[in-house]
Amino acid sequence: MTLTQACLRGIAAAVCLAAGGCMQARTEQSREAPTHIAGSEAVVILAKPQIEGAAAEDDFMDCIGGRLASGGGAIHVAGNDEFVDSLFPWFEPGTAPSKPENVVRLLERPGVSERIASTGVRYLVWLDGATRKTDGGGSLACAAAPGAAGCLGFGWWEKESAYEATIWDLKQARSVGSVQTNVTGTSAIVGVVVPLPFVARVAGTACNRLAAQLRSFFNGDGEAPVARPVPAAAGTN
Repeated sequence: MTLTQACLRGIAAAVCLAAGGCMQARTEQSREAPTHIAGSEAVVILAKPQIEGAAAEDDFMDCIGGRLASGGGAIHVAGNDEFVDSLFPWFEPGTAPSKPENVVRLLERPGVSERIASTGVRYLVWLDGATRKTDGGGSLACAAAPGAAGCLGFGWWEKESAYEATIWDLKQARSVGSVQTNVTGTSAIVGVVVPLPFVARVAGTACNRLAAQLRSFFNGDGEAPVARPVPAAAGTN
C-alpha cells in the first residue's frame, strides 16, 4: 500500500467513525438442546483450555459476566476463581477437560457431580478467542516548543474481536450449543495541531452481542413449544 493510499484510508476511517460506522459484526448461534435456568442455578464462565496460544482475556470474561448479571432477566454468574478452587484440581489450567468426551468422563468421577451441585452452577461456558490488531498504517508526528505544541499526520489500525462460547449443561452432562461472534473495526487518529482519535470499540461490541445471545440461551429462548391438548368441540359428548 502506498503512502497516498494509506493516507486516504486513514482519513476515510476517521470520517466513517465520526459518522458512527466503520464496524462490521456477525453473530451465529447453534442450539443442540432446549435450555432453561432456574433462579437458584448459576452460570460460570471459564477460558477454554489451550494447548497452544493465549486463552480468552480475563477482562473480556469479566465483561460477559457483568452483562449477564445485570439488567432485565439477570442471571447469577458464579465467580470463576471460586468455582475452580472448589473443584480443585479438575479445572486447573493444566488439567481442565478440553474435549466434550473428557467433560463426560470427569463428571463420571466419584464425587465430582456432587461437588459441582454444591456450587449451584448449572451451565459451564467455555470461552475461546481474542481481540487482535490485524492491520494498520500512517504516521503521526508531534512536537513541542516554547509556547507552542502540536501534531501533524494520521494513523489508522484495524482490530478484530473473534470469540466462541461453548455451553455445557453440567446437570445433564452434555453440550447444549455454542455462540460465535466476530466484530471488525477500523480506528484512526488524525493530527491537525491537536490529535483527534476515532476509536472503533470492537471488544465492547463483541461482548454486548455475545452476552445477549448467551442470555437468550439461559432464559430458554428458542425452545420447542410445549404441546397443548386440543379443546373438545362445543356440543360433543
